[in-house]
Amino acid sequence: MSDTIYAAATAPGRAAVAVIRVSGPKAGEAVRAIGGRAPRPRQAVVRTLRDGEGAVLDQALVLFFRGPASYTGEDSAEFHVHGGPAVVAGVLQALAAQGLRLAEPGEFTRRAFENGKLDLAQAEGVADLIEAETTAQRRQALDQLGGRLSQAQARWREALIEALSVFEAAVDFPDEEIPEDVAARARPILTELIGEIEAAAGAAERGERVREGYRIALVGKPNAGKSTLLNALARREAAIVTATPGTTRDIIEVPLVLGGYKVIVADTAGLRDTADEIEAEGVRRARAWAAGADLRIWLVDGTDPDPGPAPPEVGGDDLILATKRDLGESASVGTPFTTRSPNDLAWLEQTLTERVVEALGGAEPPAATRLRHQALLLEAADRLRRAAGPEPEPELAAEDVRLAARALDRITGRIHPEDVLDRVFSSFCIGK
Repeated sequence: MSDTIYAAATAPGRAAVAVIRVSGPKAGEAVRAIGGRAPRPRQAVVRTLRDGEGAVLDQALVLFFRGPASYTGEDSAEFHVHGGPAVVAGVLQALAAQGLRLAEPGEFTRRAFENGKLDLAQAEGVADLIEAETTAQRRQALDQLGGRLSQAQARWREALIEALSVFEAAVDFPDEEIPEDVAARARPILTELIGEIEAAAGAAERGERVREGYRIALVGKPNAGKSTLLNALARREAAIVTATPGTTRDIIEVPLVLGGYKVIVADTAGLRDTADEIEAEGVRRARAWAAGADLRIWLVDGTDPDPGPAPPEVGGDDLILATKRDLGESASVGTPFTTRSPNDLAWLEQTLTERVVEALGGAEPPAATRLRHQALLLEAADRLRRAAGPEPEPELAAEDVRLAARALDRITGRIHPEDVLDRVFSSFCIGK
């Protein structure tokens, strides 16, 4: 934290403008060293940037932020330069020559966290916003950055403090005139909290799927039309299509956007018994991917009079589609479908969109959006169930309430093992 760090905040490559950020105690000194007189805080000015030998690097827009009124909470600066690679490299070299250190991934946001500008859940919202590819991901990330989970955690924490005071009164003043059922007064508080926390934990799985993508597996025998369907959905030649059975050996994943949500559609190896070692591994991977998918589409060759039973991975809520109906009589399996009919493809896309929106949609984004949040919420709920049990010992109940509060505190980083912080911030890009 005593170092002054710098990094490009925009992606590498040619662009109209590139932004270079500086943060730390020497930020103002760095501005003066390469840009002359520092601007007034929060006022953008045009400066000629020069290296240590006086050579002109660029004419840039320069901003200076006096801590704690900055993103990181410490003195910071930004150089908005022309986006040519040579310009960016020259400014970065000039900053390095001033003794500044290149920032590590996520170090600017980590400093914001360490300086109390963001809590850990909000910092994760920053990372999600940077990675957002869909409307739903953007909306969820902004909700997280706005502090929705943090506000819920603060409300739960206040209720826990109230319940804890009841238990501790029974423990600390056993000889005073305190009603014998004083500990029972905490039970309604805990019961309501358990319901709220478990609901948030259940919604976290939905939040994780919004972030990572709804997974759809295409499964079936070799040459059932899986690769053709994948290409049709992707609107490009994502998978090789041939008449040779077993062409697809590995998982081919294609990202789509349906109803504003990210969807991953996977073409998988044809399911059959085979002595070929490579194809057998492909079948194993296909079954594993399908088992973990949110939805499976079982494709059946419509010209096959005996399509056989559905694979065990396919359940009652999955889709069964008959393909190649234009090549012969269609087998009677599920909803008829042909990968070669534009009308049927439109129907399938609409059906998939409805499934995705039903699974991931809602009136508002979930408060918890990561499996890390879910694990801590479930830990807190489990502790509270023990504390709210029939006739609990006040001492043990108080300890369970304290442990539940600690679990909730780890969500927002009030209590943070260093390895958790390292894992969270290492996923950021350099410059953020």
